[in-house]
Amino acid sequence: MRSIRPLALRGALVPRLLLSLFCFGLSACGTLPGTGKADFSYKDMPIADGSAVAGEGNNILFQGKPLMLTGMGIKVGDKLRDVKLAQTDLSMIPVNDTKGKGKVRIISIVPSLDTKVCEQQTHYLSEKNMGLDRMVELITISIDTPFAQKRFAEEAKISNITFLSDFRAADFGKAHGLLLKDLHLLSRALLVVDKDNKVRYLQITPELAQLPDLEEAFRFARKLVTAS
Repeated sequence: MRSIRPLALRGALVPRLLLSLFCFGLSACGTLPGTGKADFSYKDMPIADGSAVAGEGNNILFQGKPLMLTGMGIKVGDKLRDVKLAQTDLSMIPVNDTKGKGKVRIISIVPSLDTKVCEQQTHYLSEKNMGLDRMVELITISIDTPFAQKRFAEEAKISNITFLSDFRAADFGKAHGLLLKDLHLLSRALLVVDKDNKVRYLQITPELAQLPDLEEAFRFARKLVTAS
């Protein structure tokens, strides 16, 4: 795994972290002729090992520096808490009542789509699932505004992901212990939820700058679909 050079975060933690996140930048997305699919340039990024623990008082790292999580916390075996999130048309919907209700769902949680790691995580979910999107619902949740999520989806030519925004009060982040306390951003995480809304797989990346293991989530979701 590639090492990531530590960033000093003493003092103005929030401005420096936000600047660092946005300095990841966005890769250019063109369109392949005749396909309507984004020609996304994937980068070699580290994939996180293991998982952090959600909930009040627990930490994740950003380039080696601790960031505190807040909220109730969630673990494998818990039911997904039915908080409301904003859709790209600004209407509110309970997270357990999306179009994939009654199906297996993969929920990808990112701090902001305006960073390179989050962008690649979302493209990978959309483009590398090997047809799993025909059997499960793919969801991305962030605190980006619904307008920003809609623009991202259109520019990236992504139409097989349900985008939900936690921008109003971070209720989803608080209800699941995935809110970064001092930043008002969500931690990076992956959940696989079964047809009864029970969390069957959970990875919270211990290091915010690393990708979650999407391939493992795909394998887990496929097993749940096969078993049902």
